[in-house]
Amino acid sequence: MGMSVTISAASAQDAEHILKLQYLCYQSEAELYGDYTIEPLTQTLDDLKEEIARGHALVAKLGGEVVASVRGVVDAEGTARIGKLIVHPRMRHHGLGGRLLDAIEGSFAGDDAAKRFQLFTGHRSEGNLRLYRSKGYAPVASEPTGPGLTLVTLEKEAATGAFAASA
Repeated sequence: MGMSVTISAASAQDAEHILKLQYLCYQSEAELYGDYTIEPLTQTLDDLKEEIARGHALVAKLGGEVVASVRGVVDAEGTARIGKLIVHPRMRHHGLGGRLLDAIEGSFAGDDAAKRFQLFTGHRSEGNLRLYRSKGYAPVASEPTGPGLTLVTLEKEAATGAFAASA
C-alpha cells in the first residue's frame, strides 16, 4: 500500500465515515447471530455524534480513509467501557485491532477515574474473544440477550502509568 495507518482522536467530521464503516463491519456479526437489528446497524448519525462527544473516540486512517475505529467512556464507578472496535474487512489480521485497543486504553491513562477496562462481545465471536484475551481481558459475566446470543463481558484492571504506545 505504501502508506501507514495513523491513529488519532475522532472528530464530528469523522462521524459519517465511522458510521458507514460500522455498518460494513457489523454485517458479519449480524449474520453470525441471525440478527440484523443489532444496535451498531441501527445507530443514527446524530446518536454517533453524541457518543463521540461524551467520551473518547479514535479513528485509524490509511491516507484520508477511516479504516478502523473504537470508542469508550468512563462511568461513575470508574469503569472505562470500550465499545464498537471496528476494523475494515480488508485491514483485518494485521494487528490494527490490537493497536486501537492499546490506544483507547492509553487515552484513559491520564484519567484518574478509570480503574478498569470493560468490553463485551457475542459468545460466538471467536476472533474478538481471542483478541481481548490476548490483551489481558478475562470474562467476568455472560448474559443471554435473545435466542442464539449470549453477551460475554470481559474486564481487566487499569495499570496506572503503564501504557506504552505501540505505534
